[in-house]
Amino acid sequence: SPAPTPLLTRSFITSFLSQTLVIMAGTVLLAYHFEYTDTFPVHIQGFFCHDSAYAKPYPGPEDASRAPPVLVYSLVTAVPTAMILIGELATFFCRPRRREEKTIISGECCYFIPLLRRIVRFLGVYSFGLFTTTIFANAGQVVTGNQTPHFLSVCRPNYTALGCQLPGPQYITDRGACAGNPALVTAARKAFPSKDAALSAYAVVYTAMYVTLVLEVRGSRLAKPTLCLALAGPAALLGVLRVAEHRNHWADVLAGFLTGAAIAAFLVSAPTPRLSRAPQTPHSPPPPRPDSPQPPPHCALSAPSPAALQSPPELPTAPVAP
Repeated sequence: SPAPTPLLTRSFITSFLSQTLVIMAGTVLLAYHFEYTDTFPVHIQGFFCHDSAYAKPYPGPEDASRAPPVLVYSLVTAVPTAMILIGELATFFCRPRRREEKTIISGECCYFIPLLRRIVRFLGVYSFGLFTTTIFANAGQVVTGNQTPHFLSVCRPNYTALGCQLPGPQYITDRGACAGNPALVTAARKAFPSKDAALSAYAVVYTAMYVTLVLEVRGSRLAKPTLCLALAGPAALLGVLRVAEHRNHWADVLAGFLTGAAIAAFLVSAPTPRLSRAPQTPHSPPPPRPDSPQPPPHCALSAPSPAALQSPPELPTAPVAP
């Protein structure tokens, strides 16, 4: 088939880039509205009076944690990016056949080498998944409205006015039951799932699958498992720290781990086929069915010999009696 004209190639690239940029911009905008605005109000969930599960002491703001959000976000961004860059550069310079691949020409102005194309593809998918994980975690927190273990410490309800002195458990559903700082109360209603756990699990699973399925390490069979365990260790410690500081329940952390791991596994298996599946061989045509009609064989007609044309064949004669 003839090669596409530069005009068609340029229009295809423009359409592809515009669609990709629109999707990424919409994802970033939605994540921003979930994180920094009140566009999506938090569901107000009730609580029992003097519930010990939500009466833990207030651990302080998130920035006072031993794993503050700035550190978590920096690690989930920098570590996978550095791992992908190092892996692609090492693969490109250590494998001669990769360097012999032809440069991909796109239109009249854009020239991409295979190394740049692979880096952009892997990092682009990872960035999209990072914002998607943030959206899923924030959406779960807004929809459920589950309280943190220190919810009652920041809520400061008036138990006497709410009737908690009556015998039996009292379930409080009054929206004005909390007398504490409204910002702290709203933040204390966003526990399920844990966003930090979701982001760390996403970064670990995506990077571990990249290391396992793409990188080729010769000479040691323990290099890849050791690297994957080294990545998973800090994520597990982060989940334990969230529970130890009374910022999340175990169920919140486990739900965050499952959310991030599921998004990473889906993105690796769906839009990045080279990262998870070997290229498929072209399908051979199906064999003919045994009951299908076969074309009749060609009949070869042979020309008569010259001797047969000159003399007719002799017919047998009956013997004459004497």
